[in-house]
Amino acid sequence: MAARRPAPTPPTRRSAGRPPARPARRPRRRRVLGWLLGLLVAGLALAAGGFTAAYALVKVPDPNELADAQISTVYYADGTTELGRFASVNRENVPLAQVPDPVQKAVLAAEDRSYYENRGVSPTGIARALWSNVSDGTSQGGSTLTQQYVKNYYLSAEQSYTRKAKEFFISLKLDQQQTKDETLENYLNTVYFGRGAYGIQAASQAYFGIDSAQLNVSQGALLAALLKGPGNYDPRKGETQAAAARERVDYVLDGMVTEGWLSPADRAAAGLPDTIEPQQDNQWSGTKGYLLKTVKNELSKTVGLSEEDIDRGGLKITTTFDAKAQAAAEEAVADQLPAERPEGFHVALTAIDPRTGGVTAMYGGADYEKSQFNDATQATAQAGSTFKPFTLVAALEQGISLRTTFNGSSPRTIDDWPARNFGDEQFGRIDLVTATEHSVNTVYGQLNDEVTPEKTRDVAIRMGYPQETAGLADKDTTISNVLGTASPHPIDVTQAYATFAAQGTRTPWHTIASIDDSAGTRTYTASPTTTQAIAPDVAADATYAMQQVVQSGTGAYAKRLSRPAAGKTGTSNGNMSAWFAGFTPNLAASVALFQTSPDGKSNVSLKLGRGEVTGGSYPVRIWTAFMRAALDGVEEEDFPARANVGVAKGSTSTATSRSTSRPSSTSSSTSTATSSPTATESPTGTPTDSPSGDPTGTPTGTPASPSSSASSSASASSSSPAPTGGAAGDGDPGEQAAEQAAAGGARAGAAVPSAAAPSAAAAG
Repeated sequence: MAARRPAPTPPTRRSAGRPPARPARRPRRRRVLGWLLGLLVAGLALAAGGFTAAYALVKVPDPNELADAQISTVYYADGTTELGRFASVNRENVPLAQVPDPVQKAVLAAEDRSYYENRGVSPTGIARALWSNVSDGTSQGGSTLTQQYVKNYYLSAEQSYTRKAKEFFISLKLDQQQTKDETLENYLNTVYFGRGAYGIQAASQAYFGIDSAQLNVSQGALLAALLKGPGNYDPRKGETQAAAARERVDYVLDGMVTEGWLSPADRAAAGLPDTIEPQQDNQWSGTKGYLLKTVKNELSKTVGLSEEDIDRGGLKITTTFDAKAQAAAEEAVADQLPAERPEGFHVALTAIDPRTGGVTAMYGGADYEKSQFNDATQATAQAGSTFKPFTLVAALEQGISLRTTFNGSSPRTIDDWPARNFGDEQFGRIDLVTATEHSVNTVYGQLNDEVTPEKTRDVAIRMGYPQETAGLADKDTTISNVLGTASPHPIDVTQAYATFAAQGTRTPWHTIASIDDSAGTRTYTASPTTTQAIAPDVAADATYAMQQVVQSGTGAYAKRLSRPAAGKTGTSNGNMSAWFAGFTPNLAASVALFQTSPDGKSNVSLKLGRGEVTGGSYPVRIWTAFMRAALDGVEEEDFPARANVGVAKGSTSTATSRSTSRPSSTSSSTSTATSSPTATESPTGTPTDSPSGDPTGTPTGTPASPSSSASSSASASSSSPAPTGGAAGDGDPGEQAAEQAAAGGARAGAAVPSAAAPSAAAAG
């Protein structure tokens, strides 16, 4: 029997009408997922590699141009009284220890509350900022305090993804290289707080007038609030800014409470603090500007610092200027001159410590902001009879003693040069002390003829006149140079008289005593080279003669100083300039007055009130008032005794012929240079031997220098007019006539007129 076939299975409902099922697709799906996973891993690997490469490639750069800049502070000689500042930016770095902890926490509450926990960057903050930038185009922060510091110190405020990427990687690296406290200290010293203040120390001064160490929590909260936008949160800018500041300060203080950095009780007592008015920078106004400019010139030319060193170095510059002496100079000028002065009237006063060469006071003008031309170091004026002591020194060096006599009659012709005493006043045979005391032109003309004008010129240069002084050239070296035909800067005259005060030792003038760098290390100490310009015994005799000028001569008003003093008056022909230069053993000073035409192109005769302006009038009064105040409290010293150098002789000069008798030198002097010891092994500089400061520009109304060409006595009568340009010198007998009355009044305790009595010609 045949086998039975199995019955066919009826189609199910699921498979009815459908083609047979295909093989399962799971293996293919697994492959796709594997590919995707592989791509993801590769992408992550590439990203990690790119991150690692970027981290390695991005270097921590050098600080940007102004990141390290600090103000350089200039001090008076005491090292503590501030004179002024040099700065590209107003910044003074302080250690973190000088920022109170509550102030540090206020900054963190405002800018980065997770500062001590994060790694220098905040990925969530960056992501939030990026999303805001992409989604709605707004610019949002997202930077940690470290990132802000990196931007301020190393980068710039450029808004770009490239800069943000650099900022990110540098911040990561910096967080590995510095402690959190170091980064916070650097941030606080570089961030901008407004009012021109960079760093928390400058900000403390700008907003509260105190140092950072004195800040309280409320003040710290306001400074922290300012970081978001100084112009928007300065309460002094207006009601809107004050309201915004109050709200922001509350945010900071509340944040401190939240973080546990401030107790609720202390929070309740804190709030928006009072601030001071923004201060205007007026350090260059008044006489200070002349001092600061002179210091800055010396920093560059003598010390050798660059503009960047000066303005960004954070230096402590201690000057030789004495605050009391400087105030005395300003007061003396103000008190001794009429309040109403003609246009073009100029005053210069300088004082030098003869032992160190340091300038203790300088009056270069009334207001530097109005005129940048320094009358003390840039202006020139004929020196008049302040030049005569150089001829006296030349004579002493050639063995001509103070006891030597000459005929003081007037007029006299000396080697074809007509010399006259003022008003043709007659003196008999007088010695050199009397001739100096009364500044007798005819005697000094004969003396200069005997010692030679070249020797007189040589002494002036050795004493402190620069060789390039107008009127000192060979062509100007004639007998008349004894009357002060040369036109020095006022500081040059003071330099020469400081050499007398130092018993013949010349120390170049300077205004910088020392410099410390921003770390407090002494980097410069002034150690000028000293020179024995003239022998001490020669200086002693010349000083003795000039003491008589103060005791009973043309500068008798200075006797009111009531301490040993010596000096010399000087007035140029036509009263174009008037001087008094004098000294005590511990201070030398000179006062010069001169006047220019309204257009500043020429010199004109001095006019002050009704009296004639001579060296024995206003200049000696200003000098005396200044010295009295500057030396107040300073121990009185005596000059060395008269040395009686040389041999007494009677001159063989006649009124019509040049003397041929010249005694041989018995007390010559050579210039010997020695170097002053310095108190530090730090680098030192030597101030220039050329005392006068170089003009830095041509200011409006620059005073014209009086003419230095001269061939006749300034005391010539009106019937013998001076050559074109005018002759310098003194008709000191005229001043004698006027000032002897003053001297008599001084001796009798009587009042002295404010100016010398009128006279017909120049007086000394």
